[in-house]
Amino acid sequence: MESDVAPGDTPTRRVSRTSANDRLSDAADATLASRAADGDVAAFEVLARRHGPLMRVFAAKLLGSDIESDDVVQEAFLTGWRRLDELDDPARVRNWLMRIVSNRAIDRLRVRRVHEDIADWDPAAPPSQDPSRIVETQLQLDAVWVALDKLPTIQRRCWLLRETAGFSYSEIAEALDLTPATVRGLLARSRKFLLNELEAWR
Repeated sequence: MESDVAPGDTPTRRVSRTSANDRLSDAADATLASRAADGDVAAFEVLARRHGPLMRVFAAKLLGSDIESDDVVQEAFLTGWRRLDELDDPARVRNWLMRIVSNRAIDRLRVRRVHEDIADWDPAAPPSQDPSRIVETQLQLDAVWVALDKLPTIQRRCWLLRETAGFSYSEIAEALDLTPATVRGLLARSRKFLLNELEAWR
């Protein structure tokens, strides 16, 4: 009968290693984040397995693409690993990772918007497409983005998550590590500002 013990290994050592992995899997986020900050790759991998599914669902809902969401989550984990020393409260590592993936997804939306503007331009468009209407619509979209850029960063992120992806107040709060009440206040201020900025288009 063949042994499943690796060459040079011993049953005792394998049991010890398995027990260590089991302990990591059961460890609290704060413990894992602290160990990861000290360079423990295995601890960070447990965090990735634990919170990766939620991060992917979040990114896919915002981007509308599973492929893009996978890319964004990988980028978020790389950023998180490199910036673990900036995490003030290890117990809130999930919120911290969600905030990173949210920022990455919003950045991806902005880049996509630029590429779509270029791809949508068709000098050979059929006559049925009123050129003046197309130009007007594009100018309106440009005005919205210009106005959004004037918002404080946190207000802009709240607005995009709400209006672009249809996130609930609680989902936005979790993504940006805020309270739902704070999200409501930020959205109210951003909407008021945008209404004033876009008055000419109403």
